Parts: sequence; structure tokens; C-alpha cells
Amino acid sequence: MDPLFHLLNVLPYSFLRPPRLRLKLPTITLPSAMTVFSLVLLTYFMVVSGVVYDVIVEPPGIGSTQDPRTGTVRPVVFMSGRVNGQYIIEGLSSGFMFVLGGLGIILMDLAMSPNRPKSVKISFAAAGVSSMVIAYVMSMLFLRIKIPGYLA
Repeated sequence: MDPLFHLLNVLPYSFLRPPRLRLKLPTITLPSAMTVFSLVLLTYFMVVSGVVYDVIVEPPGIGSTQDPRTGTVRPVVFMSGRVNGQYIIEGLSSGFMFVLGGLGIILMDLAMSPNRPKSVKISFAAAGVSSMVIAYVMSMLFLRIKIPGYLA
């Protein structure tokens, strides 16, 4: 060891002792499985709804268009013809349909559990299939409104 380093850094502090602290580590309890699932589902909803886009671009909640025949102004929920743009309600409704489809898959998985009564299995399967069908049909309807003439 370098004698100069020892003289300047070690020697002046050699008479000091660290204090004896009796600190307790904080105990952190893990969140429940349902809490984690809820946070993951909420995060998924926010991501597929385009919340980041909404915060950055700040689009209006809904749009409006003027009827060429009557001249009245009608509210418009979907930004038709623009794939890279959306109104806030458009993103939230599309995100809700994606979450509904995901919940349908989860319900169908719960219907396959061997420990449930048959009536509960049938109820879970029916709710899962119906929510998946509703989510698919509505998403395709949203897509046809968003892009006219697509998949015609």
C-alpha cells in the first residue's frame, strides 16, 4: 500500500468506530394475485387504448362533421380514413373491446377447471364465448368504420 495514501486516508480515521445500529429491515408484503391481475389488466387497457398517444398528441374527445344535405353538425366518434389518428373515445372503446375479448378467454379457461360444478362451467363457457364473439364483431365493425372498403 502506498504510504502517502495510508497517511492521508487511513490514519486520521483509525480511531473512529461505526455506531451499533439496531435497524430493522422493513417488511414488504407481496400484493395478492388479484391485485397484480387488476394492475396488469389496467395497464393492458391503457396501452391498447392509446393513452400514450392521447397524452402526446392531445386529440379531441370526439370529432364533428357537417351533414352536406341538412347542414347540421353531427358528432363523430371514429376518425374515418386516418389509420394513424384517433379520437379519445375511439381508442377507449377499441381498448375495451380488446379487454372484453381477453376476459372471454380467461372465462373459457375457468370453464375448463375440473373442480367446478357443471352449471358453473356452462355459465363460464357461455359468458366467455359470448364476450369473445361480441368483442370480435364490434372490433370488425370499428375497423370497417375506421377504414371504409377494407375487408369488403
